[in-house]
Amino acid sequence: MTHQNTAERKDLQPLPKPKKEQVGYAVLGIGTLTIDELLPAFAVGQRSKLAAVVSDDHEKAVATALAYGLTEADAYDYDRFEELQSRADVHAVYIVLPNTLHREYTERAAKIGKHVLSEKPLAGNLEDAEAMVRVCAEHGVKLMTAYRCQYTPHHWRARDLIQNGDLGRIKLIHSVNVQLETDPDQWRLKDKLAGGGSLLDVGLYCLNTIRFLLAEEPSEVYAQTYSTPDDDRFKEVEETVAWQMTFPSGVIAQCICSYGASHTRSLDVFGTDARLTLDPAFDYTDLRLNVQTPETVTEHRLPEMDQFALEIDHFSACIEEDRQPFTPGEEGLQDQKLMAAIYQSAREGRPVKLERIEKKDAFRGSLPNQDFAERA
Repeated sequence: MTHQNTAERKDLQPLPKPKKEQVGYAVLGIGTLTIDELLPAFAVGQRSKLAAVVSDDHEKAVATALAYGLTEADAYDYDRFEELQSRADVHAVYIVLPNTLHREYTERAAKIGKHVLSEKPLAGNLEDAEAMVRVCAEHGVKLMTAYRCQYTPHHWRARDLIQNGDLGRIKLIHSVNVQLETDPDQWRLKDKLAGGGSLLDVGLYCLNTIRFLLAEEPSEVYAQTYSTPDDDRFKEVEETVAWQMTFPSGVIAQCICSYGASHTRSLDVFGTDARLTLDPAFDYTDLRLNVQTPETVTEHRLPEMDQFALEIDHFSACIEEDRQPFTPGEEGLQDQKLMAAIYQSAREGRPVKLERIEKKDAFRGSLPNQDFAERA
């Protein structure tokens, strides 16, 4: 067996717009994701700038604003959220709050004319997701689901290899996303805030990425859940979900997610001619993509790019050019429907048939070609 590498050059990227011309965002929620990933992403974005921060901790909001070149006047609490309506430099809000709060702040943002980028999952339940899509349409603002894995060079290369037939006919997919949640007081373990357990948080990556890679919708799901008895962490939400999806093309995908096992994030696609592996598949950095045939293993080396900056810049491009985002609210809503079916299957102990959808990329908007693909 031989090993090959496909090294990719990093094309010259267009110069970023001057900050005053970039799309301005108010970020709601200053937790770990915001501090570690989103605020640095705005610093390297080409179309997007941080314009305001919103938090229930005023001192933290002020300190964050000052640390990122803003002023104390750019720090808001949630009671003053509607004051953003008068901020002409705030075009959109990025909601980084517990899942069940997404609907409230999407509705509030839409009513003051601000576009909405919502962290995944789109909402804590199907009803809220439907309401979010509806209210944004009613008020003429864009809604995008923050699915960063649909904007990375590695996932796009994997999608292209699959769609172009490099693996032959796709037969099977296997994906695992598990991590240890050790703090029983973590909001993700509270049903009132999370709306569910490991499926809504980490399992969603398996579900959504497989749909993205195939550009296809499942026609049936079959699932089971498990939570360790007497474990305080899982009194309100599930620990583990295992499910199978059948697609109209005949592809069968098996997925596992859990809050109770050691960190693993992998995805394997099995075709008649080759096997594609992403491992890690869902991390923020250091993704690895390999294609294996009986004779060779080829590693596709791609440029490391800030996933959140790519995602945010795409939404900014859609705002500027009046395009539908590639991952609009409808894309997040479809995943909510599928997760509801997965939970139903687990409760009832039987496969659940789904509406058969033949259209490719049925819930996605405009391709992120000019603001992503040409850079990779």
